[in-house]
Amino acid sequence: MKRFDIKPRTALLALAVVASPVLHAQELAGNTGLYMGISSGESKAHIDNARITQGLLGAGFTTDALAVDQKGTGYKAFVGFPMSPNWAVETGYFDLGRFGFDASTTPAGTLSGSARIKGFNLDLVGTLPITDRWSLLGRVGAAYAQTKGTFSGTGAVSVTEPATRKRETNYKYGIGTQYAFTPALTLRLEGERYRVNDSVGQRANVDLVSLGLVYRFGGAVPATKTAYTPYVAPVAEPVYKEPPVVAQAPVLPPEPAPKPWVKMKLEADSLFGFDQDTLQADGKQALDKLLLDLKSVNVETIQVTGHTDRLGSKAYNDKLSLRRAEAVRNYLVQAGGVSADKITAIGVGSSQPETQFGECKGMAASQALITCLRVDRRVEVEVTGSQQQR
Repeated sequence: MKRFDIKPRTALLALAVVASPVLHAQELAGNTGLYMGISSGESKAHIDNARITQGLLGAGFTTDALAVDQKGTGYKAFVGFPMSPNWAVETGYFDLGRFGFDASTTPAGTLSGSARIKGFNLDLVGTLPITDRWSLLGRVGAAYAQTKGTFSGTGAVSVTEPATRKRETNYKYGIGTQYAFTPALTLRLEGERYRVNDSVGQRANVDLVSLGLVYRFGGAVPATKTAYTPYVAPVAEPVYKEPPVVAQAPVLPPEPAPKPWVKMKLEADSLFGFDQDTLQADGKQALDKLLLDLKSVNVETIQVTGHTDRLGSKAYNDKLSLRRAEAVRNYLVQAGGVSADKITAIGVGSSQPETQFGECKGMAASQALITCLRVDRRVEVEVTGSQQQR
C-alpha cells in the first residue's frame, strides 16, 4: 500500500493575549484598591471540522470518521488595577485546557491531534452597580497565547511534524456578574470569548465560562470603634446675687447647677454587620461600657438616634436607621435593666450626615464610596440625668 505523508495543519486553536506594561492605576484618582483573583470553569473550542477533512483530502485521504473533543477545563489568575470606582485594568495568566480530534482515513490510517492553549491577557473592565453588593461587568482586551500541538498518525498516515508551537495575539471580550460578600471578598461569574487563529489561518473562537473569587487589598477595612469617653458638662460656678442694702438681709442661695449629661457616638459598622440590624459581639461590648458608666447616674431620659449614609432609597434608610436604634434600645433594657419608659428610639435615615458636601464623590455603591461614608452610618446615645451623690 502506498504511504502518504501529511503535515499536520489541523484546525486546532491558538489563543492570544497581549503583553503590555502594567499600568500604574493605583496613582489615578478614584482608586478602590488593588485586587487579585482566580477563576475556573468549562471551556469550549469551536473547531472547524470541515477544514480538518479538507486538509486530509488535500493530502490524498478520505475521512471515514472524525471525532472532535471540543470541551476542556480552563482557569485563570489575574490582578486588577482600578482606575476609578467603575473602571479597572486587569492582567493575568490563563489556561484554556486541551482540545483534540481523531480521524480515520482511506487509505487505512488514523490521524490524531491535540493542543494545549495558554497565555497572558490584558483587559479593560467596566462595572455597573445594581445594588450595594451586586453589579454587572463587561470586558474587552487582548490575549497573547501559545498553542502547543501534538500529532500522530498510523497506517497510511505519517506525520512529518509531530509537535508544533504557535504564538499569536488576538482580541477577546466577555460579560459577567459579581456579588460582594464583604468589601474585600467578591464572587464572580463570567462568560468570555477568545478570538483565535488556527494553524491554517482560519479564524475561530474559544469560549470560557468560569466561576471565581476576587480579593481586594484594602477592602477589608477593620471596623473602627469610636472611642467612648462620657462627656460630663462642667458644673457652673455658684453665682451669688448681691444682697440688698438692708440690715441683716439673708444671702440668696446659688442657682442650681445644670444637670450633667452624657453623649456617645458609635459607628454603625462597629455595632452591626453591613446592611444588618442585629447587634454584633463588639457592639454589645461598647454598650456594656455605657451601662457600666450609667450605674453612677440618676437616669431621667435616654434618646437613641440611628443614622445611615446616603446610599439607597430614603424609605429604606429611614427604616434601617430606626431598626438599629430600636436594637440598641432593646439591649439597654434587656441587658442593662434600664426602664423602657425612659428610652426613646428614633431613626433619621441619611438626613443628618457627618460628611461634608463634596467630600465623598460618586453615586454608585463602590467600595471606595462605602468606606468614605462610614462616619455617616452611626448610632448616637444621649443620656440626661444627674450624677449620684457619693
